[in-house]
Amino acid sequence: MRAEWGLVLEKVVNHHDHNALLELFELLLTEDERSAIAGRLKVFQALLKGEMSQRQIACEFQISIATITRCSNYLKHMSVEQREKIKHLILE
Repeated sequence: MRAEWGLVLEKVVNHHDHNALLELFELLLTEDERSAIAGRLKVFQALLKGEMSQRQIACEFQISIATITRCSNYLKHMSVEQREKIKHLILE
């Protein structure tokens, strides 16, 4: 059986109760996975703001340079409109 990410997103979008979402993510993701996602979000936010160097981001959030480089490379390969859409989603 192949997992479908769309089903996960549907379940998340249909929950409007903050506590229910916390419980759902605690069920679906390990503590390490939740931490990794939160860290990656912080990296993308910091990179999009452009106020810190990669080394500063690594030090501030205790995230590996490799993760920051992967996120940075991902942003570099996006079109301008994709990048603006992502910026709107995670910075506002």
